Parts: sequence; C-alpha cells; structure tokens
Amino acid sequence: MSKGHASLGGAAALNMMSDEAKADALEDHMMFQLNQATPHTGSGSNGSAKFPTAAEIEAQIETRQSRRGVGNLFVSPRGNVKKLPPMPAAPTLVDFFSLRFNDTANHVLQSANLAKKNGMSEEIILACLLHDTVQAMIKVDHGWWGAQLYEPYVSEKTAFAIRYHQALPFYEDKENGYEYPDLYRRMFGADYKPEPYIEATYQMVRKHKWYIYPRQVTVNDLYAFEPGVDPKLEEFTDIIGRHFKQPKEGLGFDNSPVAHMWRSIIRPDSPL
Repeated sequence: MSKGHASLGGAAALNMMSDEAKADALEDHMMFQLNQATPHTGSGSNGSAKFPTAAEIEAQIETRQSRRGVGNLFVSPRGNVKKLPPMPAAPTLVDFFSLRFNDTANHVLQSANLAKKNGMSEEIILACLLHDTVQAMIKVDHGWWGAQLYEPYVSEKTAFAIRYHQALPFYEDKENGYEYPDLYRRMFGADYKPEPYIEATYQMVRKHKWYIYPRQVTVNDLYAFEPGVDPKLEEFTDIIGRHFKQPKEGLGFDNSPVAHMWRSIIRPDSPL
C-alpha cells in the first residue's frame, strides 16, 4: 500500500468512498504533502526543519471563514457540507464510529492498534480508541470535552487518560518514550508556550499516581498514519463490549448528564 493510500485511511476505506469523496481526500492529502515540503519561517528542533512562529499562526486567523477549534461535523474544508446519514433510534458507540466519527476514525483506530501491539491494558487501548472522537463536535480543549462525553460509560482510569492526554503532548517525556512532535510546531508555532492552565494541569498530572495512563495515550497517539496498517473497528468490539457501558436507550437518549452532547453529534444541522 502506498503512503498516499495509508494517509487516506487505507485501501478498504478508499474503496468505500464516492468519486467526489476520493477527490476531496486526495486534495487534502496533496495539500498536506505540500505543507510538509514547503519551507516555513522559524526554526525546528533539529535545525533542518523550519516552522512558523506563534505570531504567524495568530496572523492567519482572519484569513479563514471558520475557527480552528470548530468540530469536524460543523464545517467543510471546501465547498458545502454533505448530508449526513440518519442514525438508528438507539445508537451505539459503533454506530457513531460508522456514521459520525469518520474524520477521526482512522487516526484513533491506528492509535488503538499501536497501543494493542505495545501491550497496553484494555482500558488504555479503549482510551486511545476514543481520545480524539469528540473532535466531531469540538476541537478546543478536546481532552476535557472527550472525558466528559465518555465519563458515564467508561472506567475512571479511561476517563482520566482521555481528559489529560491533551495537556501532556506539550511536554516531552523521553524516559517513557514521548518526544515533542513537529506537528505541534506547525500547528502552534515553533516558539509556542502552552497556556497557564495547561502548564498547571501538566504539573498536577505529572505528580498524580495515574500519570502513566494519559502519558501512554500520548505515546501511542500517532501523528502520521502507518503505511500498510488498516485496523478495523471490529478488532476492538470485544474491548468495547467489556469496558463501555452502552445504554439500552441509545447514546443521547439515556437522560445522562451528557446526552445533549451525543444529540449534538447526531443532529449537527439543527439550528436550535
């Protein structure tokens, strides 16, 4: 399999796309490759790569029609958004993966697959599988939003790992196998300093007895797709069955404190 196919979600995912979706995905991939090859101002960690500064990233805000923190379901990178398929009356987590989490599914599946290969516990594999899915609704502070979305249905350790995986990527931990990724230098700027609440969160989590759990998510959080690796959700349904408390009424209709969040993902076209 080529790296291009891998970055588009694998051959199986590519075959399921419409011609229009394939064209859109290919354009995304080509734009990503162009960005990788285009020199940026600023300096990288090893002196061979150049990245924008935080000020240059900020200057781009008013060049866009949407903010970078908006959820994937609520905006299209080009043209109009597409009509979403209807959800079942009592949707399960698997239904959300199939019908709403399309933009993050391949990434989290690859992360969960890597965690599985690395011998992580099932709770951490599940955290890797879920950690970025809330980006369908919102990207900013997605660790906190994601933990809130899943807290009623997963263990305390899994929720802890999801919540704090967001703060830890800004801080290297080579002893546990994590280095600061170049992707963050591109996204935030080479000279970016995390917000004070991120720093305070990191300091708290670093001293916590469960520090290793969100750190394990960051270690297995891939920043580029693995060529030739195309994991399927079916490989993790047993783990979901053992560690995810699926409500019989369906996610969004169980009267939980977060049911409205699931309904927002179900009905992003609703004006009210």
